[in-house]
Amino acid sequence: MELDMVTMAASIGVSVPVIRFLLCFVTTIPVSFLWRLVPGPLAKHLYSAFTGALLSYLSFGFSSNLHFLVPMLLGYAAMVLYRPKCGIITFFLGFGFLIGCHVYYMSGDAWKQGGIDATGALMVLTLKVISCAMNYNDGLLKEEDLREAQKKNRLIKLPSLVEYFGYCLCCGSHFAGPVYEMKDYLDWTEGKGIWAHSDKGPSPSPYVATLRALVQAAFCMAMFLYLSPSHPLSWFTDPAYQEWGFWRKLSYQYMSGFTMRWKYYFIWSISEAAMIISGLGFSGWTESSPPKPKWDRAKVVDILGFELAKSSVLLPLVWNIQVSTWLRHYVYERLVKKGKKPGFFQLLATQTVSAVWHGLYPGYIIFFVQSALMIAGSRVIYQWEKAIPTNMALVKKAFAVMNFAYTLLVLNYSCVGFMVTPSLSSKVLSKHETLASYGSVYYIGTIIPIALIILGYIIPAKPARFKARKEQ
Repeated sequence: MELDMVTMAASIGVSVPVIRFLLCFVTTIPVSFLWRLVPGPLAKHLYSAFTGALLSYLSFGFSSNLHFLVPMLLGYAAMVLYRPKCGIITFFLGFGFLIGCHVYYMSGDAWKQGGIDATGALMVLTLKVISCAMNYNDGLLKEEDLREAQKKNRLIKLPSLVEYFGYCLCCGSHFAGPVYEMKDYLDWTEGKGIWAHSDKGPSPSPYVATLRALVQAAFCMAMFLYLSPSHPLSWFTDPAYQEWGFWRKLSYQYMSGFTMRWKYYFIWSISEAAMIISGLGFSGWTESSPPKPKWDRAKVVDILGFELAKSSVLLPLVWNIQVSTWLRHYVYERLVKKGKKPGFFQLLATQTVSAVWHGLYPGYIIFFVQSALMIAGSRVIYQWEKAIPTNMALVKKAFAVMNFAYTLLVLNYSCVGFMVTPSLSSKVLSKHETLASYGSVYYIGTIIPIALIILGYIIPAKPARFKARKEQ
């Protein structure tokens, strides 16, 4: 088996640990399908926990499950011992342990050496543990004090240990997401809520949607393998790159980002297939006649929505969708005081949490701070666009085109420090390499957002004024 893996790994240019991970990752699809055949909620919880732990062991070794146990037990202990503050306690304990693991493994260092570590799965697990504790904490609060998401996801009763372990390790999303709520997991396992038998017909068939996700995964991998040889990240540190002209460097940044994203699209398409075929990806029925099943819970990325985003503000809604939703519900919204509007502080804090969650490389930190600037700058353009009267359609269209071009430019400039090479042998994650790539195009992707933010204060949008003139 090891010899076969060596041959397979050599044929696609990756290491044996990476090919082992990929095989286990793809195995989540049949394992998730078999979950449907397991009788009874208790057996389903045990199956979810066991298969998740087994695939983790096969992918990363025995120590991975010991690492997973720490935040799981800390979160459960907080819920048992001090419910009124269990959410915030679990947040800091969970992130503290994750940061410790990032430091220990130095996040991408295993990848730099051609290997892989368990921090990716631990990242997903950390969000699950925190959301479960926060929702249990919300179960104590008055309903009128809760936002809609809190009302929907709060837990009145403490989940049992078996339910909790099944939720945390359920293999359909254990390796790469998507993140989902404990309440949804319990309803899915017990056949309640939208998973209960309804008058709209029997349980929805997942097979067509699963096939679509697999075809998408194959296409994404083909795109990545086709584009990556001609757009290696190693060129960013090649002396010849520095001799290129400004526009060639800028276009290369775009193509590098575009190329690397297909690898993420492939991984998330596999996750989507596993979630759909298990049934957990089901999110309700359409209003059409006859009604059709929706699988939004499994959706991690909207490829066309991301590549053709009209505004930077839309990017978190279509990229790593469930993690973006988690950040909005458990960081962004909870930093806003009741009756107040969110501002740049909440945005920056949320992006900083996202940066720390991803890892401690300077490239990650720089990217997420940069992305906060990018989104804030895009909001200024959008506010200006809204302030244009409707009878000036051409000017409004010009601002919309400007926002699209701005998003395209700043996104691919910003994400250089976040990208991984095709061979998984190096990353552009060091401060020196990231800033060198930014400096090679005169920091244009940093200067423009900052300039827009400043201009937003100097020339504030005043739609009400235009409306009043129109009425006069």
